[in-house]
Amino acid sequence: MRLPSPTVRLRLTLLYGALFLISGAALLAITYFFFRRSSGINLIVPNGGHSNFSRQTLEGIESSYAGLERAHERSLHQLLVDSGIALGIMTLISIALGWLVAGRVLRPLRTMTATTRQISEHNLHERLALPGPKDELKDLADTVDDLLSRLETAFGAQQRFVANAAHELRTPMTLWRALLEETLTDPDATIDSFRATSRRLLALGEEQERLLESLLTLASSERGLGRREPFDLAVLAEAFLRDESPEAAALGLRIDTALGPARAAGDTALAARLVRNLLDNAVSHNVPGGAVHIRTGTGADGTFLSVANDGPPIPPAEVGRLFEPFQRLGTERTGPNDDHHGLGLSIVRAIATAHGAIVDAEARPEGGLSVEVRFPVPRDVGKPTVAVGGSQRVGSRHSGESRDNP
Repeated sequence: MRLPSPTVRLRLTLLYGALFLISGAALLAITYFFFRRSSGINLIVPNGGHSNFSRQTLEGIESSYAGLERAHERSLHQLLVDSGIALGIMTLISIALGWLVAGRVLRPLRTMTATTRQISEHNLHERLALPGPKDELKDLADTVDDLLSRLETAFGAQQRFVANAAHELRTPMTLWRALLEETLTDPDATIDSFRATSRRLLALGEEQERLLESLLTLASSERGLGRREPFDLAVLAEAFLRDESPEAAALGLRIDTALGPARAAGDTALAARLVRNLLDNAVSHNVPGGAVHIRTGTGADGTFLSVANDGPPIPPAEVGRLFEPFQRLGTERTGPNDDHHGLGLSIVRAIATAHGAIVDAEARPEGGLSVEVRFPVPRDVGKPTVAVGGSQRVGSRHSGESRDNP
């Protein structure tokens, strides 16, 4: 049968008692040594040696001296016994006091444990709020409170994400049902009307496929990288510019590029999705005759990709929330379709976080948005952070971007 492990209070009590016993025994030994050395009995014979004493007198003196020596030894032995008894009594007292002191020291921990056990996803707003001086226990309680705050934020974001995803998925389902019911209940329905309904249903299905693909990309990005391989942001940008240029030309947009070598390491497919989302966002949320500015290169703190576009003015305070899923500032787009569901920039943030990259986003004074993603050099991937508005740093879960998230 396995015995239960001792509690921290019991271990501290035993430790206190052992330390007192060891230090008390050492003190007793040192005291006994010095007392024995300083309390010895010495036989002093006056000048002249034995010539001044008779043989019987000397024998009596020596006998008396031997008796005193025995009495002295018995006294020392009794002193040692009495000191040992006193040490044993004080050890028991120290153990009792150690039990009380350990309980008092550990009382805040018991309070923290009891409070933490009562906290669940339904009351994450509660905090330990441990009172007292700024010591190790106070620091531990504050750390747990900070953790609970982050968990509350994460749970809230997850709940909002699920609610928004459910809404985005339910809306086309409702439309599908309405289209089918309208066609089936129409007594004058023809082959052409059925074909028109089928085409609309196919368009809705393609839109939902894009939404599901974006959700899967977002989920896989937030799980982290499964592989690492070298890639160049400039090469990825050039590849997608070939696809975006016809759409930009059709919308009357000008694309300015300054693509220098920007080598990084990570998942090439995810990095390509990050580049595509940024460029698609810059093209889709622009103004007629506007411009898209794209730069890549290598700096002292790593490689970077910068994408800026013209567009309607964006309130600086609203930039940060645009990296959250399903968040939009408006419906103005230069593109023909609004089928990105506000997920593109949240995917950018998740991919950047997985690569240990930093995202800086700020509203341009003349309108539009400027976003820069800085990747660490391949041999030194740093902790993921996201900054918004230049000097405003929001953290790895709060960053900002443009109008809709492609």
